[in-house]
Amino acid sequence: MKYRKKPVEIEAIQWTGDNLEQCKNFLGDSFLGQRAERRPGGANVILVKTLEGKHIASLNDFLIRGVNGEHYPCKPDIFEKTYDLA
Repeated sequence: MKYRKKPVEIEAIQWTGDNLEQCKNFLGDSFLGQRAERRPGGANVILVKTLEGKHIASLNDFLIRGVNGEHYPCKPDIFEKTYDLA
């Protein structure tokens, strides 16, 4: 059997590395912290509490608030294939 996603609207913000406060506000209690390696080109990530546990959002990942208020990160290429601007 094949299935198609139902058309639902979600809220999302992209983690750019320069918008930590906006991401923290967006995630609320789902924000578990931020890690930045102190070296050139080091990783700069956000830790997100999801329904499946703790997940990492890397730079340029989208942070999504789902239909039940849950949060999760999504890679930019998957986001672009899955979502259109409403």
